[in-house]
Amino acid sequence: MADTDTYKTINAPSEGRYKEKGSKFIAFAFPVSDEQQIKEINIRIKKEHHSARHHCFAWRLGADHHLFRLNDDGEPSGTAGRPILGQIQQSELTDILVVVVRYFGGVLLGTGGLINAYKQATAEAIAAAAIVEKIVETTIEINFDYLAMNDLMSVIKELDLELKESHFDLSCRVKIRVRKNLTGFVLGKLEKIGNLKANIVVPY
Repeated sequence: MADTDTYKTINAPSEGRYKEKGSKFIAFAFPVSDEQQIKEINIRIKKEHHSARHHCFAWRLGADHHLFRLNDDGEPSGTAGRPILGQIQQSELTDILVVVVRYFGGVLLGTGGLINAYKQATAEAIAAAAIVEKIVETTIEINFDYLAMNDLMSVIKELDLELKESHFDLSCRVKIRVRKNLTGFVLGKLEKIGNLKANIVVPY
């Protein structure tokens, strides 16, 4: 992912269903942005489906796909969370949570049956979702003297940059959002302005 500044996610919740030997598997896919949001959704799903035998999930966060977690919630190890995550990875999605609830039908499915069921339910939820491509952005904080205001604003206007925050006084500060692949170019432009200091805050 190092050479790209775009990533794919879903833009709204979606649902998928799969049945096998009486067991019902309902997959819920959600666009998410942080672990707190994921925790809240998991709590809500458990309340809404309190009579389900299992509430298994997998999620992935970040444009570089580095942050992820999975949970089998009592199913045999590797039979639920891993196939859910596998479908997320296969679809090259991130900033996504998939929770699959299982209503037990009285018949044991075996390892292969479980893996297939969680995989198929997740695949159905992803297939039902609208997948969107988003741009990775970097936030740059700029501290500058009031005298540099006109030159800075000219650069912001010229490059059509998004002004995120601004504070104007004797000592001024603004934050701008820049497409990741353009960060070096923008910093180079800013360095040519006197009485100004620009720092990358933290790219998402």
